[in-house]
Amino acid sequence: MKIDFKFTLEKTDGQARAGLMETPHGKIETPIFMPVGTVGSVKTISPAELNDLGAQIILGNTYHLHLRPGDDVVAKHGGLAKFNSWNRPTLTDSGGFQVFSLAKMNKITDEGVHFRSHLDGSKLFLNPESSIQIQQNIGADIMMAFDECVSLPAEHKYVADSVERTFRWAKRSYDARTNEKQALFGIIQGGADHELRKLSAQQITSIPFDGYAIGGLSVGEEIPVMYDICSHTTQFMPNDKPRYLMGVGTPQDLLHCISYGVDMFDCVMPTRNARNGLLFTSKGKLHIKRKEWQLSDEPIDAKCDCYTCKNFSRGYLRHLFKAGELLGMRLQSLHNLYFYLSLVKSARNAINLGVYNKYMNETLEEMSTGGE
Repeated sequence: MKIDFKFTLEKTDGQARAGLMETPHGKIETPIFMPVGTVGSVKTISPAELNDLGAQIILGNTYHLHLRPGDDVVAKHGGLAKFNSWNRPTLTDSGGFQVFSLAKMNKITDEGVHFRSHLDGSKLFLNPESSIQIQQNIGADIMMAFDECVSLPAEHKYVADSVERTFRWAKRSYDARTNEKQALFGIIQGGADHELRKLSAQQITSIPFDGYAIGGLSVGEEIPVMYDICSHTTQFMPNDKPRYLMGVGTPQDLLHCISYGVDMFDCVMPTRNARNGLLFTSKGKLHIKRKEWQLSDEPIDAKCDCYTCKNFSRGYLRHLFKAGELLGMRLQSLHNLYFYLSLVKSARNAINLGVYNKYMNETLEEMSTGGE
């Protein structure tokens, strides 16, 4: 089957990697952070602004877009990239994580998952075949295989059973794809168990997916456990395919996991935290709601070149936050996204120069010096 998708590994520095993905909607330089646009929009940010920030690919959420406006509606509008005027690469998750997050409302069987809509309580059913069909309707450049995400900590038998179910679902997901222009990634599970992660990696990479993801992390485990499992799992992932760590994380998480060989990241953290007044800076986190910023004419981060930092003071942003003004949410989201995207761009440059570990250690050290 011919796929209009290509990945080239361009440079390595230790385990860290710089690569290039080619999709029907454009090229993506890795490592890359992907802003999350759950219902087809990155909250408070326009596609033109995302482009100016340096975003190369955004996410859409299969479960949410299926519920509204409906994946059939998105298809009739020409696919998500046209529907939301992004017109650049998109990735959709499989819906598996939403099923996990609705655990109290679902019933998982080998056939699929029965659950209820969070909107109106109506009965729904999702399985590998329907997940792939929905994603094909949405028109994403990269689709994800349907998987079972396990909350941690979890009993060994439950995690082992979920690994086997995820493998069966992965094969069904692969067989269900009918649109050769859309890439499909498999998802490795296995909880916090080294042997189960190795087994899942071997199972999932035995299927010729276009890329492979590490799922089931940042779901309740401690940060050192996440790093340990990530670094362990990448050992069993092919060098010639992109590697995606799903739903992670902080700037520190990105830097560490790039050093383990991860190429792709996504997380709601930069935009969600921005809307709640928590900002990321070169010296650590900054809480804009604090009264000490009331008279401050400093930018969020003196080292940042984003629109917000070049034009607005901490004092003004605090005022907007306290007044509940939407502009504050927008300006703070612009900053956090720029910070994340600049971080991975700098990481890529460091890999290409062969100085990634030095860059990572110096950046982490500076981030630990001045959280406010």
